Amino acid sequence: MGWKLNITIPLPPKSIICVAPHTSNWDFIIGLLYRNSEGFSSHFMMKKDWFFWPLGILLRHLDGIPIDRSNKQKITDSLSEYLRHHDDVHIAITPEGTRSLNKQWKKGFYFIALKCGIPIQLYALDYVNKTIVCTQQIIPTGNLEKDFAKINQYYSQFAERAKFPHKFSVNETL
Repeated sequence: MGWKLNITIPLPPKSIICVAPHTSNWDFIIGLLYRNSEGFSSHFMMKKDWFFWPLGILLRHLDGIPIDRSNKQKITDSLSEYLRHHDDVHIAITPEGTRSLNKQWKKGFYFIALKCGIPIQLYALDYVNKTIVCTQQIIPTGNLEKDFAKINQYYSQFAERAKFPHKFSVNETL
């Protein structure tokens, strides 16, 4: 498909893979192709509504985790527990939580990484240059404002490189 890689951060044994911008269903397909071509496994979160028959069988086979968004605390606690008890595990999360414009990102990915003491790898899909980029990661400190300032700064360079730039915004509120 002509995509290149600009990955300077090695994959640690455990991580949250934060993926943005997320403005198209193509993001999911490109992410799966990347994961499979690099030969590592990662789970991904998707709202439970997508896990209907027969699509749900395929999504689970691809390591999808159905998410019921009504209980956010339960999600972060259960995923943190899962990460603590497994080796060599990665969870890819799109913090926007939607392919539509969302100026208030979900923060569960941050709290999961904080609870587990694992890095958040910042992955971006640069459609202009057809490049998958990961040149930064953060270890959450518990200072949400400071850590999200770094995350926002990193992703702001990709605002005009999304598949649909008008559907992307860095997180504006904490």
